[in-house]
Formats: sequence, structure tokens, C-alpha cells
Amino acid sequence: MVADDTFLVVRPPEFPARRRLRVGGVVQGVGFRPFVHRLAGRLELAGFVLNDELGVVIEVEGPPERLDAFVVALTTEAPALARVELGADAAIEPRGDTAFTIAPSSAGAGAALIPPDVATCEDCLGELFDPADRRYRYPFLNCTGCGPRFTIVRGVPYDRPLTTMACFPMCGDCRREYEDPTDRRFHAEPIACPACGPRLSMPLEEAVALLREGAILAVKGLGGYHLACDARREDVVARLRARKHREDKPFALMTLDPEALVALDARERELLSARERPIVLARRRTDAQVAASVSPGSPWLGVMLPYTPLHHLLLRDVDAPLVMTSGNRSDEPIAFGDEDARERLGPIADAFLAHDRPIHRRCEDSVVRAEHPIRRSRGFAPATLPLPVAACRPIVAVGAELKSTFCVTRGGEAVLSPHLGDLESELAYRAFVSDLELYLQMLRVEPEIVAHDLHPQYLSTKWALDRDAEHVGVQHHHAHAAACLAEHGEGGPALAVVFDGTGYGPDGTLWGGEVLRCDLATFERVAHLEPVPLPGGVAAIREPWRMAAAYLEAAGRPVPWSRWPVVRQSLAVNAPRSSGMGRLFDAMGALLGLRDVVTYEGQAAVELELLAGATAAAPYGCNAAAGVLRGADLVRAAHDDLAAGRDRRQIAAAFHEGVAAVTATACEAAGSAGPVVLSGGSFQNLRLLHSTRARLEARGFRVLEHRRVPPNDGGISYGQAAVAAARIGA
Repeated sequence: MVADDTFLVVRPPEFPARRRLRVGGVVQGVGFRPFVHRLAGRLELAGFVLNDELGVVIEVEGPPERLDAFVVALTTEAPALARVELGADAAIEPRGDTAFTIAPSSAGAGAALIPPDVATCEDCLGELFDPADRRYRYPFLNCTGCGPRFTIVRGVPYDRPLTTMACFPMCGDCRREYEDPTDRRFHAEPIACPACGPRLSMPLEEAVALLREGAILAVKGLGGYHLACDARREDVVARLRARKHREDKPFALMTLDPEALVALDARERELLSARERPIVLARRRTDAQVAASVSPGSPWLGVMLPYTPLHHLLLRDVDAPLVMTSGNRSDEPIAFGDEDARERLGPIADAFLAHDRPIHRRCEDSVVRAEHPIRRSRGFAPATLPLPVAACRPIVAVGAELKSTFCVTRGGEAVLSPHLGDLESELAYRAFVSDLELYLQMLRVEPEIVAHDLHPQYLSTKWALDRDAEHVGVQHHHAHAAACLAEHGEGGPALAVVFDGTGYGPDGTLWGGEVLRCDLATFERVAHLEPVPLPGGVAAIREPWRMAAAYLEAAGRPVPWSRWPVVRQSLAVNAPRSSGMGRLFDAMGALLGLRDVVTYEGQAAVELELLAGATAAAPYGCNAAAGVLRGADLVRAAHDDLAAGRDRRQIAAAFHEGVAAVTATACEAAGSAGPVVLSGGSFQNLRLLHSTRARLEARGFRVLEHRRVPPNDGGISYGQAAVAAARIGA
């Protein structure tokens, strides 16, 4: 409970009125109550403001014209981090108050929305490096405009006793700031200083020295641990790769000077400096002082700015860019508990730079490109997303298997979880179960509907079907399409081009190269990539040469791999048929000699996109009769050009253009009104995305792409929630 610790005296009006206001949205943990207090003082109004489990309640008394001005200013002048939703506004009997107070928080039903964690603000940074300030070089300073929120909240309303800061009693100086309405730390729940707040597990100077000497450090951040090392040193980065068992997938970098490492356009600069502080993928500068092993063979680097005081201190003192990758072994969820981190990261890290402020909820760094998010996590979660059709009953949508997220609905809003990892890992599945329970507790939601993928072997599907609730099965690619429609506030009808690796089809085959006619509730398959066998099943995903062999055989061309006759025998027993566009890209990558075996999902396709680059090429022809896109035509043309000695870059470019061209042709043949949605993990490929969009727009289509949720499986749960809401509301 918050004490009645702040008030201001106002002159009682001659003819007072009083109003009771209910305010929802994101209004806790963002300095909203101090803002209300200051606003009431400026307008000389009396009353009170308090937090409860639904948001904020305000009773305000004074002249009617000032009350009107007060209500308008609540939205027009609200703090930058707030999202104000004015609810009930009722005239009530004046009480003759002569003061405006911040009243004790009250409990009740429901739950207020908790804001995401926010990067350190400029005011706090000024104090951090001011030798005269009492928080000089204190790694945990914050104010109402920045710092941890989501990751430290145990319950609502958002008050200090319900955060992991409850174990740190405020000193007298912090208490005075906390209770002073003129101070920017007025009711900043994580407020702390060196006298009363969290402390590091080792002297910062020691950690800096270790990094300079080439050590790998496990660093405790906001939503979990990072593994950090000097990004300039090839020997150190290679050692981290070996210990982490991450052969090729790029590492993220943290730097104070991103433009020394990457060439940024205006959009990328905007994303880098936004309060969410995501990892931004940008083109590497040729003179960047970064070890080759940070991003092997790729012209892209994932860079981020420091977003906590501790990060700022490390970067300033080490004076070098740092690898700052997730604290986990490959494919596991990020470690956030101290004991778990010591156990799992002990064999990787040479030392631990931890602290004693507990993390209540894990939250990995977000990853974005200028075009779309790739991983929506820290800084964005748990901000809500719109549902075009409000859910009339609470829904939990459990997502897919890879890039796992879940989604919880409340009326017209959807709350999407941070990235959890791939549920194929036992630790990721445990994280899915435990984090979902935390979300349901935070939101005070008891789900009546559980939406899930149709794939019977997904662990998320099995979890869903074990729940005592109404089950709504949602086809994988319909969920992709619905996620893109929903984030744009649209319900269809629309055409949806959904290209990815694998998704379970209602016919029992594996889909993944689909053109659908759909709305939020229903879909119809109007065109698709011709299915081919996956020799050896899952092995064909790990070994793209198998897909190249299957496609070459379908194209009537010889297979060059000597292993093929033995592997081909598996076609009779373990070769499910797949129309996955990702598998066609894998085949082309192997055919062009890029990658016979992959070490992470989509690696061959990523390298094929890099090979194509911006090379100009006319599209390969591809037959699309009767709505079946003959991918083997593209492979045949590429094979023949390769045999004729054509440059591999031109072949890769002609393939990309061929896929884009046949996609536009298939959409035109479908003849449907409305927009065309582009979704699925294959549309993370910018060459494919840009060319497909341009060809569709040239035919007069309005194209919708992802802007707020990832086109990959990280957006599936949001799409499932949108579909379920539309179906139960129909």
C-alpha cells in the first residue's frame, strides 16, 4: 500500500463540481500519478488519484470549466511512456476537498497493464557520469521515465511492495525523492541509490579488466543474463562460439558508437535510439573493427546501444564494442535465475558480473530490421496489440513449436509474450509453461478458450489439448495471415501469401508455400507450391542437399550427390510431402554449393539471399497452372544455367525473381478483391519481400506487411488469438 504521502492545498471554488474518472491502458509505472498530481495543482483542483488493479481512479473537484480542461489534458499531456484510455467519467456529489492527494492503492478484480522495461533516460545518464551526483556511477539508477518495470513486477497494482525491489528499503534521501511531487523520482517504484539499493557481485573495475584481458563474462541484465566479450578479438569470440555450441549464427553487439560498425539509414537510426533499444540488423562497414566470427560470412551485424546504467558503465570503461549475446547454450531459453545461470553458464563464462536485484520474468533482447521485427521481446512486451474482433471470452493462444510465444486476450486487446525459444528444447518448454502461468496471474485471466496449432506433435498443441477449456484449432498459415491482418486492424477478406518452412495442413501434408483467400475466421487454399518429398523427414531440414536431390529428381535432372541412392530408399518409409517454400530455398542453396548441412534454421536460405544481393536478373519461368506452382521449374532452370557456367549470383537473383513473379501471377489469377498479405518466415528475406511487393503493387494490389509482430512463427500465437476471437464472436 502507498501512504497518503503527498498533497497540495487548493482554494475551494465557489460553485464546485466533482467527477470520478476511470483511466485504463498503460498508466502504472510510467509516472502517471505524479503527472495527475501536477496537473491538478496547475488547475487548482482538489481530490485524489490512486492505483488499483484495473488502472487508475481519479476523483477531482473544482469549477466545471477547469474539470473539462483537466480531462482533456489527461490524454494530450500524459507522460511519454503512458497509453491513456479514458473509461467511466461520472459526475458525483462534491465533498468540499481542499487538497489533492495520491491515495493508497486499492485491491480489486482485474489487472492493470504493466509497461515494458525502458532504456535509461538522458537525465539519469547525466547523473550517472556526474562526479558531484550522489548516484555517480551507480549501476541501478532510474526514474519514472526509465528503468525496469515488466521484469521486476510480481503483481498489481504496480507499487514497490509488489516488485522485486521490495527487499530494498529506501534510505532517507530516496524516500524524500519518492515523496516529493516536484522530483522526477516521485513514485518511481524501482528507486535506489548506493546507500540502499542493489549491488554488484564484483567490483566493476574487476569486470572491466577481465573483459580487456579477453575473458568471457556472464552479465546479469534486465530480463536475463548475457554472455559478453571483446568483439574485436577473434580468439575470444571463437572461444565463445565453441563453448556456447553456436557454430555460425551471428552474435549481437553492444556499442556506444554504432556508426563505426554499421552503415545506418534514417529508419535504422530511429530504431536504435528508440526507448525499446532493440538489436537492429544493419549493413556492416568494411572498416568495422569487429572479429569475423561475430557474424561469419554475412554483411549484416546486429547492433544495439546500452540500455541500462550497468551497460553504459561497461561500454564506457572497456572502450570497445562488446559481444552481448543471450545467456544460454544454443537453442535454450535465456537464463534469468541466479542459480540456473551459474549452473548453465558456468562452463561458458570465465566470471559472473551479477547483482542482487531478482528478475521475476525473463525477457530477451528484441531484434528488428528496418522493415519488420524478427524477435519481439524486451522493450515491446507486454505492450498490447489490437484485436479487430474483440474476444468475448478470455483466450490463451499457445503458438507453434519454433520461436515460441503465447498470447493472452482481454476484450479487444492481445498481450503477446516475449520470445521463449524453440519448444523442442526441454528448458524452453518449461519456460513456456512457467511464463504462461506468470502472465495469467499478472493479467488475472482464467482462459475459457485455448487456441492452438493443428500439428498434433507440437508440445504447445499437446499442452493446449490437456487444458480443461474449449479448444480452437487454427491452421498454421491461416494464423500467419491473421496476425498480419490483425496488426493492421483489418478483418479481411484478403489474399494471403504465406511462405515458410513447415506447417501442418488440414489434408495431413506439410504446407508452407501457400496463397490463401481468407478473413479472420476462415480460409481457402487457392494456390500452393507443388509438394515434394522430404527425404528422411526432419533430416531433410538439417541437410539441404537432400531437398536439392528431391527437387532435381522432380525436375528430371541428375543428382550429383553420391549419398542419394542410399537416402532415396527412405522415400518409401520416411518422406512426408511438403509444399514448404523454405525447403525450396534450401534446395537452391545446396544446388549452388552454399550449404549441404545447416547449423541453424534457415541458414541455407539466408546465404542464398546474401549471394543474390542486389544483382539484376530476369526471373526464371515457373508454371502455375491450376494453382500449383511448379518449384521444380526453377530448380531445372538453375541447374541448366549452373552447368552452362552462369555466375552463381545471377542464378540466385533469377531464382528470387522467379518466385516473386509466379507469386504475383498466382494472386492475379485468384482475382480476389481486398489487400494481399505477405507473411511467414520466408518474407524475412528482403530480396523476396521487396520484389514480391513491387510486382503485386504493379498489378494494383494493396500490400500488407508485418510492422509490429514478426512475420516468422513468433507472431503465430497473436494470429491464433485473432482467429479464435473472430470465430467465437461470430
